[in-house]
Amino acid sequence: MIADNLKMNDLFMQLGLPNDDESIDDFIEKNRGLAAQIKLEDAPFWDQAQASFIETSILEDAEWAELIDQLSNQLR
Repeated sequence: MIADNLKMNDLFMQLGLPNDDESIDDFIEKNRGLAAQIKLEDAPFWDQAQASFIETSILEDAEWAELIDQLSNQLR
């Protein structure tokens, strides 16, 4: 379950990306089509810090993990 106070906007802010709704939609549209066999953290559009955050959050099943899964699904 996503922590009640966390939204996709918060995840984008955590990743250091513009986090308004339009910017999030633009990011997803620009990067959509990520192949299923590519782990989200290995996608070419992340920098090292972003990729590390995503990987760690998934491995530790952190409070961000469900939002990261949602983002992954939206990018496929």
